[in-house]
Amino acid sequence: MLTYNLMHTGSDSLYEYLYKSIKHDIMHGMLKPGDKLPSKRSLAANLGVSVITVENAYAQLMDQGYIYSIPKKGYYVTDFGSMLAEKKQSFAKEMAPLTGGDTSYFADFSSNQTASDLFPFTIWSKVVREILSDSRMQLMTNSPCGGISALRNSIAGYLKAFRGLDVQPEQIIIGAGTEYLYSLLIQLLGSDQTYAVENPGYRRLEQIYRSFHVPCARIPLDAEGICISNLEDAGADIVHVTPSHQYPTGIVMPISRRYELLGWAARGEGRYIIEDDYDSELRLSGQPIPTLQSIDLSERVIYLNTFTKTLCSTVRISYMILPKGLLSRFYEKLSFYSCTVSNFEQYTLARFIEEGKFETHVNRLRSHYRRKQDLLLEALWKSRLGNMVSITGERAGLHFLMRVHTKVPQREVMGRAKSRGIKLVALSDYYHGEQSPENVYVMHYSAVDVTRAREIMERIYKSCI
Repeated sequence: MLTYNLMHTGSDSLYEYLYKSIKHDIMHGMLKPGDKLPSKRSLAANLGVSVITVENAYAQLMDQGYIYSIPKKGYYVTDFGSMLAEKKQSFAKEMAPLTGGDTSYFADFSSNQTASDLFPFTIWSKVVREILSDSRMQLMTNSPCGGISALRNSIAGYLKAFRGLDVQPEQIIIGAGTEYLYSLLIQLLGSDQTYAVENPGYRRLEQIYRSFHVPCARIPLDAEGICISNLEDAGADIVHVTPSHQYPTGIVMPISRRYELLGWAARGEGRYIIEDDYDSELRLSGQPIPTLQSIDLSERVIYLNTFTKTLCSTVRISYMILPKGLLSRFYEKLSFYSCTVSNFEQYTLARFIEEGKFETHVNRLRSHYRRKQDLLLEALWKSRLGNMVSITGERAGLHFLMRVHTKVPQREVMGRAKSRGIKLVALSDYYHGEQSPENVYVMHYSAVDVTRAREIMERIYKSCI
């Protein structure tokens, strides 16, 4: 017979205390799956409480699945342990895609994560404290749909000084990540338009367009970037390009092709170019490449950029610059949206830029990544791997292409590398529907530990022979 001390129930009622006591015994195995519980009357008599008290406790246990009843036979303990194990296993499977990924690799060339020691935590926290002290009223005021004016002014000033862009703050729209801004552009420009993407290109972009059920054409590249004749043949209305550092090939579109692309946009009614300048601040040699937007006289370029590359991948703050001709349409159609970036982050970033801290941080990043890439490539050229590879696109951003001259099939190279703790990403994974190059790898190095560079190159070499 179950026996519990009901003299110290605390703030619980008798039935609540009894319910918790029985639940405790079930969860800790003192009551086993299938065990029969005492009848309501016998347990009430044993504990010296009313039958209704036991009845309410049993009812709550049944409602939550801890026990079940069989008519005319009594109450039994559910096999709750196995149910819990199944739920935990199912929950773990559901949550798996949300984790940060496998961190067990010796070197992961697929990751674009920022090392924690690169984020300016001390300066950022100081700015946060200042904002919390100085701007309490503004922090509690709802942001306009395009973002707070302080951040838009700061971005406009930064772009004029460092990217040669002369834009009005009103043209800047703030959003939580470029994926969100893509969705706004589809609503703004229309789902009946044909959108074009680069092939090879950023895979998630096409997935976003197709999730909105808009026509999406894949346009091949040549040595100078997207092919204009193919763009015409596809009947595209909107084209999404990465001209300053094409992803993933690393092609930098020359000025002649840029003017060809602008000419394509000017020739058709309603044609627009979405210029994604995703890592322009982190060009490692030479001057920043002028943007399409800065040489656009027809107002057909929509400029996109993000702070996820320069701050960290978890800071979801991006922005777009709309041509003046699209502004009124944007506010007529989409002003009901709330800005998806919190005021706290917007005011903090605005001051971070205004006080020159962002510029200092970007300069530090460039120096860090330049040293990191130099060490990695130095180790490559000095290794046995150096005699069988060629490198391209190494000075435009945080990844480069490595072509391995080997007769070992690409998938076998990748499998061998994985078994040695090296994760490689093939350029062919970014192609759709056409012959892609074999044994060319997209080498993201921002998350790679370069103190292991010699061993990394040796492991890759062994995977290729």
